[in-house]
Amino acid sequence: MSFPRCTPILKAIALALTLSFQAMNAADSPRTYDVVVYGGTSGGVVAAVQAARLKASVLLIEPGQHLGGLTSGGLGATDFGHPDSIGGISREFYRRVKRYYAEPVVWKHEKPGDYRSHRHDPAADVMFHFEPRVAERIYREMVQEAGVEVVYGERLELRRGVEKAGTEIRSLTMESGRRFAGKVFIDATYEGDVMAKAGVSYTVGREAAATYGEPKNGNQWRHMRERPRPVGHDFFRAVDPYVRPGDPKSGTIFGVPAEGAGEVGTADGHVQAYCFRLCLTDVPENRAPWPKPADYDPARYELLLRYLNSTKPLPDWPNPRDEIEHPVLGRSLLDLPPVVIMPNRKSDSNTKGAVSFNLVGGSRDYPDGDHATRERIFREHVSWQQGLCWFVANDPRVPEKYRAPMRNWGLAKDEFTGTGHWPHQLYVREARRMVGAFVMRQQVCEGTESVADPVGCGSYTMDSHNVRRYIDEHGYVRNEGTLGMPVKTPYGISFRALTPKRNECTNLLVPVCISASHVVYGSMRMEPVFMVLGQSAATAAVQAIATRSAVQDISYPDLRAALLRDGQVLGVSTSKTDARKR
Repeated sequence: MSFPRCTPILKAIALALTLSFQAMNAADSPRTYDVVVYGGTSGGVVAAVQAARLKASVLLIEPGQHLGGLTSGGLGATDFGHPDSIGGISREFYRRVKRYYAEPVVWKHEKPGDYRSHRHDPAADVMFHFEPRVAERIYREMVQEAGVEVVYGERLELRRGVEKAGTEIRSLTMESGRRFAGKVFIDATYEGDVMAKAGVSYTVGREAAATYGEPKNGNQWRHMRERPRPVGHDFFRAVDPYVRPGDPKSGTIFGVPAEGAGEVGTADGHVQAYCFRLCLTDVPENRAPWPKPADYDPARYELLLRYLNSTKPLPDWPNPRDEIEHPVLGRSLLDLPPVVIMPNRKSDSNTKGAVSFNLVGGSRDYPDGDHATRERIFREHVSWQQGLCWFVANDPRVPEKYRAPMRNWGLAKDEFTGTGHWPHQLYVREARRMVGAFVMRQQVCEGTESVADPVGCGSYTMDSHNVRRYIDEHGYVRNEGTLGMPVKTPYGISFRALTPKRNECTNLLVPVCISASHVVYGSMRMEPVFMVLGQSAATAAVQAIATRSAVQDISYPDLRAALLRDGQVLGVSTSKTDARKR
């Protein structure tokens, strides 16, 4: 551009304006990546790594400051079902874990030969138990080796953050105003925000049993009470729910809503309870004291106190000593302190028992909540769980047989050093679930139906934690929602369960908030599966770009061939002679 009649001052002003307009245009037209992955969960990391290995330009956006989601956020005792169902980059991750622990120098608090865990096979090529910081270290190494560009601390603007043209997403805008454009997008978050804000159909909560012909979906209070004996998340003893025992007019104690059992099989908006997976240790030099939350209120643990001190049997369980006499359920009343199952004398402490780390009912508003709502729920879970640990360890009303052992345990000092040794990731067991081109149902898990387009395998039990509490007809507190239905053999996960309906979005893949019923999601919501599906989603994304087609239109035979070349397991035989059949 020339300025023949302008004075030097006017030229300078014109040039400044030109540069300003160019900068504005550059901001309005950001670089377009081949693949944009939103969410640095285990599935998101693997999706980004796979896309980069396939020579695509890829951007991984992580709203927080850590990679790996739950895998690096405390869930180090991996739930995996059939170990041979895990292939590809997912299996590579667990091989890297094993290589890490093969070095004697990393064993700081115990000798390698002293380490024991009921799910650790020293002869295997993988290791499924690990410390949280080790998991994040490996994920960071993987993205660096693959050359993945990672942006931390950028959170989707939930009102207008997804820009679409027809059925295609064009860009994502963050709360900061930064905009990221792409050809294909992968929503790898536990919440499914890109999916939801792109106008893709989804559901929250439990479908009715009749919706997909699943007897164990919907309200399951009768199923829980007709079992031959209680399981670890049931109440074993009678507990009065009222502030003044026996007086409904006095209101209910914390954690117990004033509602009844409801109707069996009906749909509702309840999701599985959340908690933090704590990394604890009994090694004195590596043990931090139990933190006492600033808003600590012992009244919130009245339900637990009454339960620990109750000797009255429930009508359904005539022997209140079942939980003491049974070899497996013997710790189920309050599974604290934890069992050491992690390297270096650490635990991955999950919720166990009727009143434990799970804040039952506290997760209902999380899936569709805005960022402020979710932050509030996050803080409520921190407060509940920290307060419970403090309460059990210190309150003199807690029976000494529970209180004394807790004083030998605490948070591991060398974990989560930036957050006071507390996990940075809430265990979001279930949030939104896409209703996509195909819905995974109980019949697929059970083997009465199969899918023609598998992109990975599931094999873990159809597992749901409690979703709510209620007051039964006898006036006692009950939990409801626990499921634990075994899967006989590994089953295929349909590619169509990763894709939205064609008329809703044609360049989005969803490997975490996958299209599945509540019952089946309980089996598929395992971190190794999220990694498997993340890899498959990335492979499909690159093929869609190469063929300039909608993700729904790529060739499944071509996708299958590419997945098998990269070590994915698409089918498993459980026979001893053919343990891995692709």
